Amino acid sequence: MQVSEKIQKYAQKLPEHLQMEALDFIEYLMNKWKQEADEDADWTNLSLQMMMRSMEDEPAPEYTKKDLKVSFR
Repeated sequence: MQVSEKIQKYAQKLPEHLQMEALDFIEYLMNKWKQEADEDADWTNLSLQMMMRSMEDEPAPEYTKKDLKVSFR
């Protein structure tokens, strides 16, 4: 039996006021999980922005034909 099936089985045995409390808790967990995922994404984006900002000041490499290992004609 999967976890979601167990939760449903136990929830059906509870009185309605406790089912509402369980639902409130599940919604709390969903919001907390979403907020943590959003914060992780924010930190990832900030890290990438900071990395790219520091690269803007670096001069671009200048390549010549000597740098080519394979040439297609």
